[in-house]
Amino acid sequence: MDIIKYYGNPDEKPLDNIVDDGGFAAIFRTIGCIGDSLSSGEFETYDEEGIKGYHDFYEYSWGQFMARTLGNKVYNFSRGGMSAKWFCDSFSADCGVYKYENLCQAYIIALGVNDLTGGCEIGDIEKISVSERRDPKDESIMAYYSAIVRTIKSKQPDAKFFLVTFPKDVLRENYETPTKNMVKLLYDFADHFENTYVIDLFKYGEEY
Repeated sequence: MDIIKYYGNPDEKPLDNIVDDGGFAAIFRTIGCIGDSLSSGEFETYDEEGIKGYHDFYEYSWGQFMARTLGNKVYNFSRGGMSAKWFCDSFSADCGVYKYENLCQAYIIALGVNDLTGGCEIGDIEKISVSERRDPKDESIMAYYSAIVRTIKSKQPDAKFFLVTFPKDVLRENYETPTKNMVKLLYDFADHFENTYVIDLFKYGEEY
């Protein structure tokens, strides 16, 4: 065994060393996945008339693959088409994310695509509300993100948060600039909140 392989390498990029057993993610016994179709195992179908349909199959989501690999419990607080606004307005109550028995040690939040394509403003990290309750005048993506994180922190102060950036999307026109702006805001958000980190698919992931 080469123990050097397990030492921290400041120059290592996220995909330089692929582990097939989940690696250090196994330290979390419970993980909550808050997201849209990219987190819910959504399948796209066509009926006999060629009409498209969308169906969430959570057992095929990456969250449940994590659970089977790591041997931990992963909750899917996600649904196809989910936006940060929808999550805060109603889905959080429907899925029970804030219930005591569903609180997790870590949360992976991958929202914002459907907000952005729906015309929602990204927002300003300096203007978000300092309380759990979102300022009703602020309907930006960052305001909804803040409401989610602050509410969970009020119930689970030591929880860790991993914010997933949008992937590179070569199919959407005029999408790169707002995506880059969103990526920057997520890094600012992570600096603003304790125990909050960024999973940067835009920088390190494959084109979507």
